[in-house]
Amino acid sequence: MRKLKTGDEVIVIAGKDKGKRGKITKVIAADTRKGDRFLVSGVNRIKKHVKPNPQAQVQGGIVEKEAPIAASNVAIFNSETSKGDRVGFRILEDGRKVRFFKSNGQQIDD
Repeated sequence: MRKLKTGDEVIVIAGKDKGKRGKITKVIAADTRKGDRFLVSGVNRIKKHVKPNPQAQVQGGIVEKEAPIAASNVAIFNSETSKGDRVGFRILEDGRKVRFFKSNGQQIDD
């Protein structure tokens, strides 16, 4: 089980977009050098120059898209405290493993 997964609302804690919030749209698996990376909606937007391709019906130009951001630069957003928070794991009585916020102990998963 991962500490952060698709659909979680996160806040950027380092980098040019520090303070921005967004939802994780894609988790990019760990590479030995780079570690976990996430695509977060509205965060780390870059401009990419695209060549036109008539076969794929792609119009050329400058396209703005989201680039992956390192897992160490984001923290899960706790709506009760309105801050970034750390994630812990807890085993319930019925044997399920759930995530919880470290600051207030509130369960994340239902």
